[in-house]
Amino acid sequence: MSTLEIKDLHVSIETEQGSKEILKGVSLTINSGEIHAIMGPNGSGKSTLASTIAGHPRYEVTSGSITLDGEDVLAMSVDERARAGVFLAMQYPVEVPGVTMTNFLRTAKTAIDGEAPKLRTWSKEVREAMEQLKIDADFANRNVNEGFSGGEKKRVEILQLELFKPRFAVLDETDSGLDIDALRVVSEGVNRAQETNEMGTMLITHYTRILNYIKPHTVHVFVDGQVAEQGGPELADELEANGYDRFLAAVSA
Repeated sequence: MSTLEIKDLHVSIETEQGSKEILKGVSLTINSGEIHAIMGPNGSGKSTLASTIAGHPRYEVTSGSITLDGEDVLAMSVDERARAGVFLAMQYPVEVPGVTMTNFLRTAKTAIDGEAPKLRTWSKEVREAMEQLKIDADFANRNVNEGFSGGEKKRVEILQLELFKPRFAVLDETDSGLDIDALRVVSEGVNRAQETNEMGTMLITHYTRILNYIKPHTVHVFVDGQVAEQGGPELADELEANGYDRFLAAVSA
């Protein structure tokens, strides 16, 4: 079993007004096979946590730690984190002009594993994963995300998740911009990766609709850069029914 552990994490960013603290002492632990949902209002620090785990240079860790099986994640470069098994599905996937999907996927897989996958079995695996995610075969020859719709970009993120087989996945609002059919297809892809790889998953979302398809073991409520409360799936039901008022009041009290 692997463990991703975050302890008393404080993170700041530089603004025109100076340094601003976004995360104010976040602690949580995710084990292999577990799904943790991170919910909270806009500006509560959810995406900051995702970006910090992945190693975005904009975010400065002022104190606290992130470890993967005891290894210091914060001491790793971005590519070292990927090779260690940390995956980020971005809220806004970027376009990569001039790089085809086929070349990107195989190059990334080679970098992660340290050796190139066998072409025949790799091509079959890519083709089958694309079919399951209802991605047209022609997309393999297109440039990464270039001209893709929002839903198509999100499916490609989950395609990478299934092919790269990380130990821990951070899904930053993967459900945003998806219609009901795309949401179901994307959720099925996450569930396949979860079951196949015994992956630990941090699922960041505003809405409970994706939790109808991807069942969390634990729900963490973020307010003002802190974990205001955590509990089981019933906590998401409370948020759906009553919103964040109770948690906002508790933090500001």
